[in-house]
Amino acid sequence: MATLAPDIELTPSAAARVAAIAAKQGKPAILRLSVEGGGCSGFQYKFGFADAVEGDDTMAETDGVKLVVDSISLDLVRGASVDFVESLGGAAFQVKNPNAASGCGCGSSFSV
Repeated sequence: MATLAPDIELTPSAAARVAAIAAKQGKPAILRLSVEGGGCSGFQYKFGFADAVEGDDTMAETDGVKLVVDSISLDLVRGASVDFVESLGGAAFQVKNPNAASGCGCGSSFSV
């Protein structure tokens, strides 16, 4: 059973963006955040759409949109917030991760 916990957060702007993309693609509004080895700082964030919430997922829900993180990735992003930011450099999902000791210029990787 998925855990609903304050361990992760999806901001309203990120939820709105996920809902818009999911509606266009005809998919459920479930954004999966996972962490993989690699990137310029050691770990990198990976976003994708999920068809369902898995049993070991931790889930946050904002405005009917779900953010899910698997149990292994959760240790690296506990307390993090996923936001959607539009700037001159473009628009992207952004992770504000309190566990990251350092990051990189592109914001897609981090180290602990």
